[in-house]
Formats: sequence, C-alpha cells, structure tokens
Amino acid sequence: MKILVLNCGSSSLKYQLINMDTEEVMASGKYERIGEAEAFITHKVNGQKIEIKNPAYNHSQAIDFTLKQFTNPEYKVIDSLDEITAIGHRLPHGGEKIAESVLIDEHVVDVLKEYTDLAPLHNPAAISGIEACKEVMPGKPMVGVFDTTFHQTIEKDKFIYAIPYEYYKKYGVRKYGFHGTSYMFVSQRLAEIENKSLEGTKIVVCHLGQGASVCAIKDGKSVDTTMGLSPVAGLPMVTRCGDLDPSVVTYLIKKENLTVNEMEDILNKKSGLSAMSNLVPDFREIENKSNEGDENAKLAIEKFNYSVASYVAKYAAAMNGIDYLVFTGGIGENQINIRKAICEKLEFMGVLIDVDSNDMRGEEKVISKPDSKIKVYVIPTNEELMIAKETVRLTK
Repeated sequence: MKILVLNCGSSSLKYQLINMDTEEVMASGKYERIGEAEAFITHKVNGQKIEIKNPAYNHSQAIDFTLKQFTNPEYKVIDSLDEITAIGHRLPHGGEKIAESVLIDEHVVDVLKEYTDLAPLHNPAAISGIEACKEVMPGKPMVGVFDTTFHQTIEKDKFIYAIPYEYYKKYGVRKYGFHGTSYMFVSQRLAEIENKSLEGTKIVVCHLGQGASVCAIKDGKSVDTTMGLSPVAGLPMVTRCGDLDPSVVTYLIKKENLTVNEMEDILNKKSGLSAMSNLVPDFREIENKSNEGDENAKLAIEKFNYSVASYVAKYAAAMNGIDYLVFTGGIGENQINIRKAICEKLEFMGVLIDVDSNDMRGEEKVISKPDSKIKVYVIPTNEELMIAKETVRLTK
C-alpha cells in the first residue's frame, strides 16, 4: 500500500509518500508561501532535492502541483495516482468530540470547524487540505489523525482548570495537550525495542523541539501532559512563554495598553528562550551562546532544563514511578548537553546518564548506565509513519 501523508499549515504543506510494504519514504517535501505568487515547493526524491517556484494561491493548487511531482518523468516514483491507496491527514484540534483516529467524513470537518477558535491558524488549513484532496483525488479514502486524541485518556481532575466550571461547559476550556501523534509513535516504538507490551509500563516522553512538551504515559495511555488549552502552556519554548502567572497577562495588558491579539502574539511569538536571551529564535544559537558564557542565554537554557526535569519528577508522582525516560524531537534527539543536564537534575530519582552513550545525535539508543533505576532512551520521532500506519489500519 502507498499512503500519502499530508500536514497542512496556514501557508504551507508538508507531505510524504510512503510505501507501507517496506515503510520506505518514496518522496517527501514541503510547499511554502501558499497564497502567494512566490510560492515554491522543495521536493525530495532518490537523494535529490528539487526546488520549484510555482504560484499556489490555495491548498488545492498546492496539492495538485505536488501530486504531479510523483509522476514527473524526470524523477517519478509512481506511474499513476491510482497507486495511492489512501491519504492520511495530520489534524490539529478535535476537542472532546473525537477520541481516536478516524475516517474523514462531514462530521470530522464539522468538528474541525467547531474547534477553530482553539486552533485559529491550523484547523482552517486542515479543512482546506481535506477539501483540496476531495477535489483533486475524488473518492480516495482519507484518515484524520488528531494531535489531541492521544490525550483523551487524561482524567478529569488533571485536565480541568480551577476557574468557573461554566467556562468548561460553555466553551470547552480545559487542558487538551498536543504532540499526541509523536507520543503515540514513540511509546509504541519503545515497546517494539523492549519487546514487551505497553501494559504495565510507566513512560515519560520529552518531545523537545521548537514546540516542546512532556507526557506521562502509563499502560500506553496519556496520563498527563504539559501543553494545555493551547500549545503555549507548559515548558518555556523557543518563542512561547510556557507556564506563567495569569496575572502577568492582565498586568501587561494594562501597563502597555495592549490589545488581546497583541498580547497573544507576544505569548506565542515574542516570548520564550529567544526573548529571555535576546537572541534569534533558534535553540542551537541560544545554546551556543550559553556555552560561550552569555549570561542571558545561560539563564534561558537553565530555565528550560529545570522546567523539563521538574515535569519529569511531577509525572513520576502522577504514575507512582517511571520505568523509561525518552527524549525525542529536534532538541531531544540532537542536543547532547541538554539531555545530560536534564538527566543530571534527576539523579535523585536514580537516573544515571552514560556520557559516552549520550555523545551522539539522532540515533535510536539507550543513553543511561546499566545500573540506572530509570532506563533512558533517545528515540527519533516519526509522526508521518504513525499517521500512515493509522491510515492503513482504518482503510483496511
């Protein structure tokens, strides 16, 4: 089976065509600046990277042009679009209405529309992607894998906020959590590596990247996670603030005479480690400056490491222990010193990092010592493959 995986952003389209018989990525790429005449696609196939400028004023045009690359005689990977069995969509926010991966129908689209207020940039783009596929490949089965569904197992006392209950009933204000597809893949991959069932296991996964979160997973199910109503909550990220006293928001709105939209923009795009260090929003640059002795950068990195370690310890309490600690995401997979610093803060729990094993980037590997009470892994995430697997499962 050949599965097309799509991840539609507000002005972008990421894609992979995967042969599920071998799990080989046949072609992948990204369409950027959708909506503009300057739109372009970067298409990767057979080790080649081909960049093509091609105007795409909507997702339908972008998807149509993307599909043509699969059959382009110069670097084709299939002879006909009929070879594509189904399409898997990464979908942002399904609220409480959808608790698992689903075959996409009008109900799914209605749910995306209903929760647009909670994902104003991403849900409309996802709807555009679905409608575009209907137009370009009519009748082709589609599956939706939501970032929020993995966390639907979180119990109410952990997802409810201590604000008037009517806001939960009226507007669905609660913790939802994100990065669910990544957590699903990593936990299942860990079970494969360890050759055991997820039943009876207690795992904490640190998905650390531009967006970062931590998740407690017991018996293969999400127990708690750091992101909340939106992806702004939890850890301080590269440009997002993470947890803070809510009064900071109202105080600054009054002091700076800010609109709600301006404040939202500050919390999402002008905060986090970049704002603390007064450096460009690139974690590698911030870490490099920290290593060079930049005091603000050191403060930002220490804040990040402390926050991750604190949540790991909190989730040990939530599950009455941890068997496995896993790092994934761009930072988790590649930043050696960050993993080391976080693990060193957890030595009181019996975490013992092996410095030599940890000295690597992007590998699937155990990085703890044999006598560590908690086994520590690095497992590169593969959300696209997880979406493709769910698409195969539901379309079979």
